[in-house]
Amino acid sequence: MPDILPSPSLLLANDWQDYQLLDAGDGMKCERWGEFTLVRPDPQIIWPRRNGKVWSGWDAFYHRSEKGGGRWEFRRTLPESWTVRYKKLVFQIRPTSFKHTGLFPEQAVNWDWCSAKISEAREQGREVSVLNLFGYTGAASVAAAAAGAQVCHVDAAKGMVDWCGVNAEVSGLRRDSIRYIVDDCVKFVRREVKRGRRYDALIMDPPSYGRGASGELWKLETHLWPLLKECRDVLSESPLFFLINAYTTGLSPSVLANLLSELMHDHGGTVITGEVGLPIQADGKVLPCGIYGRWSA
Repeated sequence: MPDILPSPSLLLANDWQDYQLLDAGDGMKCERWGEFTLVRPDPQIIWPRRNGKVWSGWDAFYHRSEKGGGRWEFRRTLPESWTVRYKKLVFQIRPTSFKHTGLFPEQAVNWDWCSAKISEAREQGREVSVLNLFGYTGAASVAAAAAGAQVCHVDAAKGMVDWCGVNAEVSGLRRDSIRYIVDDCVKFVRREVKRGRRYDALIMDPPSYGRGASGELWKLETHLWPLLKECRDVLSESPLFFLINAYTTGLSPSVLANLLSELMHDHGGTVITGEVGLPIQADGKVLPCGIYGRWSA
């Protein structure tokens, strides 16, 4: 049974140079992405806005619609996309119609953790294979590949998988360092089990709710544990780590600790969970941005 370690204080992604959360208040966040300043809604920001000056210089502002979705207002013409750098990694940024930019900067703390685990194993002469499920635009895949792992990146949306390929290219990675798969994650894992393919590490960022390409319903509270059990069967005999990210409202880090403890019952190791967040430059507050669960050998 793994040891469940005490949760650390909230992990802050504070090593960025090309990104800053300038200020947050009244349901909005003002962010610098490279040379451009974007203002976007965030439902967790329920405290008032104080610093008016920070907010005056935005380049793009996302207005949410009462009917759902929203639209961007641009003060000047922005490029269709641009890049930001995190340490040695480079990512393409693009304001999308659903307010996202293609990157969750708070996840940098998890990229660093995965990269360190992979680098340590590589220094000991071990080859490392990583499976990234619900991989989105592939920041974690790029980080793992840059650390020396062979990565399989899976997402049901072709546009997101293609975006991962762009991120890998601008980060200077070899094309064959990442295997790109457009597929339903649950079905893919089942096929990998049948094929006998195994992975040394697994990363997943499952959605709270969604539907597959054929209309299959996904609800995290119902379907996460069955998926985790399937994933256990694609782990190698000596797995290195298992990382779960979650943004589901109301889900406690302790739930992830319990899931990983049950899942990795026969492997020992340690489990640690907690929150990730971003420092707010204007006043030193912290914006919480989700939770994580980490098992490591």
